[in-house]
Amino acid sequence: MKIWPIATVAVSAVLFPGDAVAAAPAPVRMGVVLNALDNPFFLAMYEGTRSEARHLRVSAAVRSVTSNADLAGQAAQVRALGRRDCYVVNPITATNLVGALRRIKRPIVNVDSPIDPAAAKRAGVRVRTYIGTDDLEAGRTGGAKMAALLHGRGDVALVGGLAGNVNSGVRLRGFERGMRGSRLRVVARVNADYDRTKAEIAAERILRDHPRISGFLAASDLMALGIADALRAAGRAGQVRVVGLDGIAEALDAIRTGGIDATVSQYPYVMGRMAVEACAAGARGADLPRRVDAPIALLTKDNVARAIAAFPKPFQPYRDPFAALIRRRG
Repeated sequence: MKIWPIATVAVSAVLFPGDAVAAAPAPVRMGVVLNALDNPFFLAMYEGTRSEARHLRVSAAVRSVTSNADLAGQAAQVRALGRRDCYVVNPITATNLVGALRRIKRPIVNVDSPIDPAAAKRAGVRVRTYIGTDDLEAGRTGGAKMAALLHGRGDVALVGGLAGNVNSGVRLRGFERGMRGSRLRVVARVNADYDRTKAEIAAERILRDHPRISGFLAASDLMALGIADALRAAGRAGQVRVVGLDGIAEALDAIRTGGIDATVSQYPYVMGRMAVEACAAGARGADLPRRVDAPIALLTKDNVARAIAAFPKPFQPYRDPFAALIRRRG
């Protein structure tokens, strides 16, 4: 198990004399365990976490694994955090952190990748709030966009992430829901582990097996970019539509230049900020909403310039119920 260098030092803020009145509450000590930071999505979540920890003057020990295959390593990182006032967890799968969270009685904030509620209940793990994208709606939005791009007809492929990842499965179902009522036909369905190179290889195979393919829907932007790489190598860039999901910086630039057609943007930076707010509020006794949907936006060539200008934050207003809880709790 390794810890990413940028995350080895706890994010903290120290109160100096004169910074606050004597009655101010002691800084919250939180533990944060994230997914692998080689993925720009989780790196943005880390940056949002760090930014909000500094803003709220909390002490946040942030850890991340070096690979999204290191399920046991991530669980070990949760155990190594020791006693904290609250915890933020971004699990790799629905169950890999359940055992490590079993003895924790302080507030647990689950971000982005949901913990399986049945497994948590059996283990006596109580998740106070979940913050993440409505993946079904995000997928539906992407599927509807593909149907519009192809004028309701053609063959498409669905490219998912990790086989056991909850988010990926829900996004694929959303893609299919968004295509309902059209004459689009799913001719291939593969998993590429949220990996650009694996997605490129999978797309090359699909292009050989289905030369009349009209579009690819990818459950992440890294995979969408890999598909775009395969299309360029095959001389079919611009001929086959590509829709991704995440809203990472490179994907936004690819939309601007025409490499991919659209993405359903999530905002992991906002997720990180909300998670810290929720953790701090919960540690101070606030009642937290059970679930908060993070903002999403369909990005195309028509609005991508605005999205790039605002990145990594949304370019439209969004709801943040934790901000009010923090103000009330001081």
